[in-house]
Amino acid sequence: MLDARGERFWADVETLWEYHRLRHPLRRCSAGVALGCHDLSVATHAAELYHRGLFPVVVFTGGNSRETCRTFPRGEGVHYRERALELGVPDEAILLEPHATNTGENITLSRKVLASAGIPVTSLALVSMPYMERRAYATTRKVWPEVDPVCSSVPLSLAEYMKSRRHGTELIDMIVGDLQRVIEYPEHGFAIAQDVPSIVYDAYQRLVAAGFRSRML
Repeated sequence: MLDARGERFWADVETLWEYHRLRHPLRRCSAGVALGCHDLSVATHAAELYHRGLFPVVVFTGGNSRETCRTFPRGEGVHYRERALELGVPDEAILLEPHATNTGENITLSRKVLASAGIPVTSLALVSMPYMERRAYATTRKVWPEVDPVCSSVPLSLAEYMKSRRHGTELIDMIVGDLQRVIEYPEHGFAIAQDVPSIVYDAYQRLVAAGFRSRML
């Protein structure tokens, strides 16, 4: 849970959390892509969406990073795949992409995996951590503009997510870092531009000024 320092900034964190979550209406897509990270619930949620019939095949994508190498020593995508198999997703419905080290690579390499498997893709379900939805969407629209991405994540409030993950104030740093990327990545060609309302930008500035900067570029 948040310590006393984090509690003072709760309203601003909530503002960023709600901005990151796109709350797209779910619909059936050609394929799913579950983006590797330190949170195994991404794989669990992808398995749930598969069982609900929202896509016929899912790519689990991700290699290793400094944040995940201890938790997922065989790679994010590999551990995601194992979790999905435990949850009853058939092996033939799973594709593995074990090399990506960033979100752009998650998408571009997953695209190649799907193409190699002969799966035509016109729409895509992106499964990620809640505070990564907007960046995943913006990245996909840039590097794979032909598809129509639908974003989904575990349906938890910020308080529920905070409690279940036990991140403490580090979660604030991660949420702030993702917003910085939403703001800055378009000028580097990594993502499409997203409108950032002033209420969101002001909350972001206050959190940065308060020192929640460890996950910034």
